[in-house]
Amino acid sequence: MRISIKNVQIAAKGFNPGESYHVSVVDGKIAEIGPSSSLAEAELEIDGSGCWLSAGWCDLRAHFNDPGMEHKEDLESGALAAADGGFTAVALLPNTEPALDNKKGIRYILSGNSQRLTQLYPLGAVSIGAKGEELAEMMDLRQAGALAFTDGTRPITNTALLLKSLQYLLHFNGLLINHPTEASLVRGGQMHEGINSTLLGMKGMPVLAEEMAIERDLRLLEYAGGRLHFSGISTAAGVDLVRNAKARGLAVSCDVSVAHLVFTDNALLDFDTNYKVNPPLRQEEDRKALIDGLKDGTIDAIVTDHQPQDTESKKLEFDLAEFGMMGLQTFYASLLKAGVLDASLLAEKVSHAPRRLLGLPSIEIKAGESANLTLFSPEFEWQFTEETNFSKGINSPFFNQTLRGKALGVIANGMHHFHSAVVVKTNG
Repeated sequence: MRISIKNVQIAAKGFNPGESYHVSVVDGKIAEIGPSSSLAEAELEIDGSGCWLSAGWCDLRAHFNDPGMEHKEDLESGALAAADGGFTAVALLPNTEPALDNKKGIRYILSGNSQRLTQLYPLGAVSIGAKGEELAEMMDLRQAGALAFTDGTRPITNTALLLKSLQYLLHFNGLLINHPTEASLVRGGQMHEGINSTLLGMKGMPVLAEEMAIERDLRLLEYAGGRLHFSGISTAAGVDLVRNAKARGLAVSCDVSVAHLVFTDNALLDFDTNYKVNPPLRQEEDRKALIDGLKDGTIDAIVTDHQPQDTESKKLEFDLAEFGMMGLQTFYASLLKAGVLDASLLAEKVSHAPRRLLGLPSIEIKAGESANLTLFSPEFEWQFTEETNFSKGINSPFFNQTLRGKALGVIANGMHHFHSAVVVKTNG
């Protein structure tokens, strides 16, 4: 099949910003790119006017709840939501039932990839059951296809276990991902510890919890060596610690969730459980520090931290509601609200850097290469509703709002998904 994308700007090296290009994809490969509109007749023609084309987006942190909690999300609903959000690859947390701590679980996630547009990559559990007590067989998980190792939503609080993990992963240059939180300081916490938590009468989760966890982990990294990634950094103090560690030459990286670039703890003043996330939404000074960290290279990637919940888990009193926010389909609109990235920096933080960290092949936009592409528009207006939601989750603060900015199409693995607004001709 031939797909033609016309009059599109390309966010990649070798292409001039502000110049429009025409891209032809034939049977899953890029056949032609040029300034001329004299492309061969195509079965599917896409109007890329006002849009950008980048390497396919890759999410480093999402939770699809499958196996075990498929009523909240399953692999197919999650993959469809991801494709609609612009993602051609998603790394999945191991906090399933059972946890992804064995070869069978890893193979289960990978088994459907040949039939999926969006490729799903399992992150193997560091510990058995992701409980932080006994090391999982990480070598076996690696051989089965796990790209990195983490206990996901649960921080590794056992110092000896974390040290052993770093040392074990040295054997194959594996990446250890940790959620930086000193659990004893946040137990029972509902939101950021500050003025708003005091006003609302809720137990807070202090900045100190993230700061202490990062300091400990960096000391262990310096001692043991290896590669360490902090997932879901949320504080100005955390950004400074990672920045200084990178300056000292440590092999450390980190990501930030899109929600923490957009919202602060002021969003919780109405007790809306959609904003109850972990790590919690912080203060404005933290939000600005996170943006600065993205721009100066301290923060390597932006994640959706997609954690879908059902009505029984979210439509509750605030202290009883589960943590988590959906993030795949509204990802780009959220970034535009934050106002932090141009198209080129977006491609780096959401495509290239995540793939480097996971050891996935890099993506080039040039003739002869397999097409792995995301088409997105910064001006397209749309509504996120029950009808346009492809996830099983209900926990988004964006429902029934008019949003600006959307991923309008993806091409990957010989498949494609485009919004009807950009389709000019099909099966011509």
